[in-house]
Amino acid sequence: MATDDSFANLMSRLQCGDDAAARAVFTRFTHRLVGLAKKHLSGRLAVKVDPEDVVQSAYKSFFQRHQGGNFDIASWDGLWGLMTVITLRKCADRAAYFRSEKRQLNREVIASADSTPAAWQLAVDRDPIPEEAVILSEAVEDLFQTLSDPDEQAILELSLQGFTAIEVSEKLGRAERSVRRLRERIRKRLERDCHSFE
Repeated sequence: MATDDSFANLMSRLQCGDDAAARAVFTRFTHRLVGLAKKHLSGRLAVKVDPEDVVQSAYKSFFQRHQGGNFDIASWDGLWGLMTVITLRKCADRAAYFRSEKRQLNREVIASADSTPAAWQLAVDRDPIPEEAVILSEAVEDLFQTLSDPDEQAILELSLQGFTAIEVSEKLGRAERSVRRLRERIRKRLERDCHSFE
């Protein structure tokens, strides 16, 4: 992993429009972002929307806004979190476009009955729909703003990337117990926020 100085240098070059810096960011995240987009563009949306197009659009938005000085990103983890949020919002935008009144996917006739997922297949699909993903990403952004301690923000970032409490504690040099306590507090807050949308 790059040091803070080299990451800051990369972000500075990227802000100046350096192609090599853009390629470094693109190469590092594209595969994972396409996988994330695929998860959130399932079912009938998968026929209409190419996940790679969504990721390209996410990069375009990021590069333009970064060049405009809209982001202050301190680490690769922070950049991954930002790219995740942008990609999920792009997925939600595409879903909203195809679900709008004139283009409702559920009005379209599927040519083959075999291409329609069975009810049990839909029931076991636990991934959130794009609208839910956007609500979650906004809740996470709100959480980041309420955490003033940089260590707590780092714990949240690493947890969102799938690291266990033990791994987070090793990476940050924090007691595993304090990591677990913070993660539990975050989980309860997210549950409370999600219930407020019901």
